[in-house]
Amino acid sequence: MPVSPPASDPRRPGQVAWDADGALVGAGDLAAQVEQGYLNIGTALTAAGAAFDDVAKLTVYVVDWTPDKLALFLEGVERAAAKLGGTPVPPGTLIGVAALDVPEHLVEVEATAVID
Repeated sequence: MPVSPPASDPRRPGQVAWDADGALVGAGDLAAQVEQGYLNIGTALTAAGAAFDDVAKLTVYVVDWTPDKLALFLEGVERAAAKLGGTPVPPGTLIGVAALDVPEHLVEVEATAVID
């Protein structure tokens, strides 16, 4: 049985709230860090010839997650969406974690995109 070649599957490594110069964006501000993480994913997707429409799954890691942080999380997503010109909310998983790579990072966004 012939097997077709697999579609391109660029996995975008986890993106944190760093700007293009590597400076932290939004120290202590969950919404700002969510926004920057999503914007960084958008930049990485564009570089790979993809867009949020190609994302099969997002995984978002949030330090010390509790449900009362949902409004700030969604505010960050909405701000990123306004700048990206769409709604970057494909199927995903939000995972609460104790810590990320450095104490200043509150959020890490990871995407898996499939490009035909």
